[in-house]
Amino acid sequence: MPAVKREDKTPVTDLCKRAQQASRRLAGMSGQQKNRALLEIAAALERRKNEILRENHDDVKEGKAAHLSGALMDRLMLDEDRVKEMAAGLRKLAGLPDPVGEVVEGRRLPNGLELKKVRAPFGVVAVIYEARPNVTTDAAGLCIKTGNAVILRGGSASLHSIRMLAGVISGALIDAGFPPDAVLLIESRDRAPLKKLLQMKEYVDLVIPRGGEALKEFLIKNSTIPVIYAAGGNCHVYVDASADLEKAAAIAVNSKVQRPGVCNAAETLLIHKDIAAAFAPLIARELASRGVKLFVTPEFSHLAGEAAKGMEKATDEHFATEFLDLTMAVGIVDSLDQAVGHIATYGTGHSEAIVTEDLVAARTFVDRVDAACVYINASTRFTDGGQFGMGAEIGISTQKLHARGPVGLRELTTTKYVVTGDGQIRT
Repeated sequence: MPAVKREDKTPVTDLCKRAQQASRRLAGMSGQQKNRALLEIAAALERRKNEILRENHDDVKEGKAAHLSGALMDRLMLDEDRVKEMAAGLRKLAGLPDPVGEVVEGRRLPNGLELKKVRAPFGVVAVIYEARPNVTTDAAGLCIKTGNAVILRGGSASLHSIRMLAGVISGALIDAGFPPDAVLLIESRDRAPLKKLLQMKEYVDLVIPRGGEALKEFLIKNSTIPVIYAAGGNCHVYVDASADLEKAAAIAVNSKVQRPGVCNAAETLLIHKDIAAAFAPLIARELASRGVKLFVTPEFSHLAGEAAKGMEKATDEHFATEFLDLTMAVGIVDSLDQAVGHIATYGTGHSEAIVTEDLVAARTFVDRVDAACVYINASTRFTDGGQFGMGAEIGISTQKLHARGPVGLRELTTTKYVVTGDGQIRT
């Protein structure tokens, strides 16, 4: 008979203490040692691929029975290619420069003291995520590379997968001569252990959520530990009066359709009134042909003509919604100012794009739109640590303190001053 799977009953406090002890060992490990651990994990993922996929199959089966949305199922599902991507991501991390010890700035003081500001690990990072098994390896890899211990708490929908992945990582760390407590998992389907974790400021230095706005708000309400908000995105594409219509259509379609269930997919399309008559029928056909359901303003519906078939009237709720699906809200604005105001009202500060051939309009949009990533004539789908050449990332921070945008290696370090003297004393 197959073994009965049981949830881990390890007390959260003990888990945090173990992570803190491991973090102190990690702080003294060389870049070579950390890279070896990453390569061991990558090899173990490929070696145990079939086991990982079997566990993921159980999650997918339960997800279907629970009627999870298409977007959540897409995030939840692993296949051979995605496991290979996870391993490739770890190998890419191993090839990147080690940020720990990097000198941010330095100078010699008039009294002869040498002052250096250097990057250093946080210590213990807690990563809270939902139905994304791949975050398990992304978070573990990034934290290992930056000398941080990590406590993982994944969503209940992916528990089979993340339990298996955590086990694979732990075994690989042992093989690499690394402290296995560098990566620990809270195995629980309820929120009581999570609430306990969020009170462990004595042991945990930073919390990072990877999920939607509801998860972010839960952490803000309950955490006594600093939080980097890597949360959801209500992203916009604004087509300005001077836009090249073919370019605008390609960008709008890609931003929505290329992978609709992710946080950098566009949820709203705004069109300047001066080009709406020409652009509305074109974009309506392009989006409809790809199965996108549109919620639109009456003016857009009128201008789209026959292509407006099947569209529904947009409300404020639609413009405020992160659909994470083949659904989009569309509106027409009188000016760039109105577009900026709409984004300020409904956006989440993630990724915003303007399509324009007017340099002044582009500069105005960039200056006035408050978001982690602002695009000129490009798809919002590029907001990603890998696409930005940063390697893997835990998420996209929409806050403004310490880290904003992709949370990669440097964002997972803090700084400290190293002061070297030759007997100086203060008088």
